[in-house]
Amino acid sequence: MRISLIVATYGRDKELHTLFKSLFDQTFQDFDVIVVDQNADDRVAEVLRGYSRGLRITHLKTIKGHSRAFNAGLPLATGDVVAFPDDDCWYDPDLLARVMHFFESNPTWEGLTGRELVEPGFTSGFRWDRHSGPITLGNVWRRAITFSMFLRRSLAQNQPFDETLGVGAGSPWGAGEETDYLLRAVERGSAIHYDPTLGVWHRGRSGPFSEQIYQKARSYGCGVGRVLRKHRSPAYSVATHLIRPFGGALLFLGMGQPERARYHWSIFRGRLSGWITSPASGDLQMARRLVSQPEHPNPR
Repeated sequence: MRISLIVATYGRDKELHTLFKSLFDQTFQDFDVIVVDQNADDRVAEVLRGYSRGLRITHLKTIKGHSRAFNAGLPLATGDVVAFPDDDCWYDPDLLARVMHFFESNPTWEGLTGRELVEPGFTSGFRWDRHSGPITLGNVWRRAITFSMFLRRSLAQNQPFDETLGVGAGSPWGAGEETDYLLRAVERGSAIHYDPTLGVWHRGRSGPFSEQIYQKARSYGCGVGRVLRKHRSPAYSVATHLIRPFGGALLFLGMGQPERARYHWSIFRGRLSGWITSPASGDLQMARRLVSQPEHPNPR
């Protein structure tokens, strides 16, 4: 069995070195890398030049959009398994070997997911499930993220990513593309397993809060809300996704930490905006207005 890795990249170069160095160190080496480059310059080509002798790399250019990049790369994947590493993530040396062992040992499972690992000083927005088991509508948010997805090619190439979701989509919905993708597969009957011991390193978030961070939190939140509405998630799941950041905003405001409070308020506002917008395409302009309205610096 062989694996194809689809890497969507924009605005990064030194982070790619970290990823590719970890690929060189894999104990399992039967893989190829499809790099979908969304930069206008040649920064990625310069990085790849140093690794092309040791790795099988396909380099193509596309316009911006995380989901668009995956849709461009998927037809080129020839491996038995397809993965989607971020351009700022990296693998432990035995990761791909573990993934391939799972698929060889479990022929009825069509996919495998793991969790995010972050270095000290960085934070992750996920609350990862400690128990293994199948992906469902109720637990997918705690059991998958793009760079921890490994799918059999027969599943991966069976459907496209929703190009209205994700970073660079040109819509308010700046996240949720991988969750939507997995849920559509599960709704069709695909079996996807989550293993919390399977971790992928990711940079995570660090540093001071800024307007850019608040806008990103709101955009990501809006994508989450959109997917909750699109898949008609049960009331308890919607409530959990809304109450948690709202409660966080109140908590940190009460603790005298207005910047952290505003961060959680941005997530809450985004999720609410995404959820109340109907999946009908005609509501795109309404969603944009909801997300772009100025917010009060302190939630109230």
